[in-house]
Amino acid sequence: MVVFHRVRVVILLLFVCGSLRDALSFYLPGLAPVSFCEKEESDKNSDVPDCKSTIELFVNRLDSVESVLPYEYTAFDFCADQSEKRPSENLGQVLFGERIEPSPYKFSFKKNLDCQSVCLKSYNTEKTEDKAKLEFLKKGMLLNYQHHWIVDNMPVTWCYDVEDNQKFCNPGFPIGCYVTDTGRAKDACVVNADFNDKDTFYIFNHVDITIFYHMVENEAAGARLVAAKLEPKSYKHTNLEKPDCTGPPMSLGNKFNGDIKIPYTYSVKFVWFSIMNSLVIVLFLSGMVAMIMLRTLHKDIARYNQMDSVEDAQEEFGWKLVHGDVFRPPRKGMLLSVFLGSGTQIFIMTFVTLFFACLGFLSPANRGALMTCAVVLWVLLGTPAGYVAARYYKSFGGEKWKTNVLLTAFLCPGVVFADFFVMNLILWGEGSSAAMPFGTLVAILALWFCISVPLTFIGAYFGFKKSGIEHPVRTNQIPRQIPEQSFYTKPLPGIVMGGILPFGCIFIQLFFILNSIWSHQMYYMFGFLFLVFIILLITCSEATILLCYFHLCAEDYHWQWRSFLTSGFTAVYFLVYAIHYFFSKLQISGLASTILYFGYTMIMALIFFLFTGTIGFFACFWFVTKIYSVVKVD
Repeated sequence: MVVFHRVRVVILLLFVCGSLRDALSFYLPGLAPVSFCEKEESDKNSDVPDCKSTIELFVNRLDSVESVLPYEYTAFDFCADQSEKRPSENLGQVLFGERIEPSPYKFSFKKNLDCQSVCLKSYNTEKTEDKAKLEFLKKGMLLNYQHHWIVDNMPVTWCYDVEDNQKFCNPGFPIGCYVTDTGRAKDACVVNADFNDKDTFYIFNHVDITIFYHMVENEAAGARLVAAKLEPKSYKHTNLEKPDCTGPPMSLGNKFNGDIKIPYTYSVKFVWFSIMNSLVIVLFLSGMVAMIMLRTLHKDIARYNQMDSVEDAQEEFGWKLVHGDVFRPPRKGMLLSVFLGSGTQIFIMTFVTLFFACLGFLSPANRGALMTCAVVLWVLLGTPAGYVAARYYKSFGGEKWKTNVLLTAFLCPGVVFADFFVMNLILWGEGSSAAMPFGTLVAILALWFCISVPLTFIGAYFGFKKSGIEHPVRTNQIPRQIPEQSFYTKPLPGIVMGGILPFGCIFIQLFFILNSIWSHQMYYMFGFLFLVFIILLITCSEATILLCYFHLCAEDYHWQWRSFLTSGFTAVYFLVYAIHYFFSKLQISGLASTILYFGYTMIMALIFFLFTGTIGFFACFWFVTKIYSVVKVD
């Protein structure tokens, strides 16, 4: 149940998935991103001077939950690299016992390797020194000491199956496994069915490393690493001189006899983490919008402006005929303005949070920083929420300003908090450690009522005080009759189609975000997430503008709600994907766990709906204002 605690970060960050990432893979503030490329030793005069071809793997201290004593990597007599100096450590690392050292695990970028030998450790059990080393190694396995490896300032994670076929990811992996005299393996070491000899130690002397990367711009500009995973294995190796990663597991009996040789090997594989599908969609939409702007729309404006009289213009068909109705206040303008205010609050919060996370100031290594930033930003952004809601409500001709500001301050946040509170009650009932204490709930309510709500009122005050938004054309007193629409220009089909393309840009990133929330995997790819955020922003805007133009050409001027719902419908596809993820990737059992999953998912879908809907509305509002401001209208 602890996993449900982590979902709160995404709820407030609205994990929007949307987002962006020029692929800054680092997470320490002040570090420049490292580019990697395929470069030979002789290629020293490369066009990319900062591009590295060799990837170095660093090792940290080993620790255990069963012991408070950490040990350096070399204490267990593993393969070491004596040729390179240890990286300099700051005061904090020294105080907390961080011992980062170079390792002999080095490999070239994009060069897959299979069963490479690292070193061969030989022990003569007749010698006291060698026997002590083996005893210490056995002690490490008995107490479940964990390796902690680092690649490009990212932890190398180990993901393994636990109960009910669920995956658990850990930023460390054990030295080996100990099978007791009753045949029971300790904790997470049940990774190999061949570990079946009783009272035996099995050492993990082989690792399969998988490096995920993506290209920055093109291959000449290099690539950035976005994730690193490994799978520890145990091989006795039938051929010690030339290991082939075959044979039974490498076992160490409880009693050592004779000479013992432990070969250490590794394999490495590179996987391209591509966002080309998202970029292709963006380029396609950009081409469509450019074609409308530069050809069709440009010709329309030129033709309308060359008309000799208003009567000639009235004979034209298309979007100009509805100029007297296009800025007519929408139905349910109160609700739309409230959604726009809340969506603006969420958009700014997400952008700022992701921006700082991308720079490394909100690293997962600094626990709680991401959630703290999101909560503080949401509380402080009540002013723009109130201002936007009040300004547009006034432009819609609304006069119930008190109701508007109260709904902005309480409607959407209240729905989220009510759902969250119900989920927390379930966690309390289940006795889960993920349940938020009552005092923390009171503190959140205090932040909401004492800071966010007053700031919303202040923003609404300035929004109502300011004059309404001036439109480029006047609105007719009598609404124009909308002609019969074809199936494709009706509101519902357009809304359903409009959400497909934005979702297509982000669904790959959604998989990793959902894994981070529900499958215990750490999420470090904030730079990439920031790039996907920008792609989502562009795609929502372009798809909404495109459909808005087609509807205006069909003389349907009800664009306000349709633009909000067109891009907001992406949240429905997200909800469908979350349901698919639940049944295909998770093995959650029990009514309480199922209710918690879908309860938190509904919160995320609501936040995502407000976020994407606001993007679509503002993009369409800018487009409509622009095109009607450049035509001659009497």
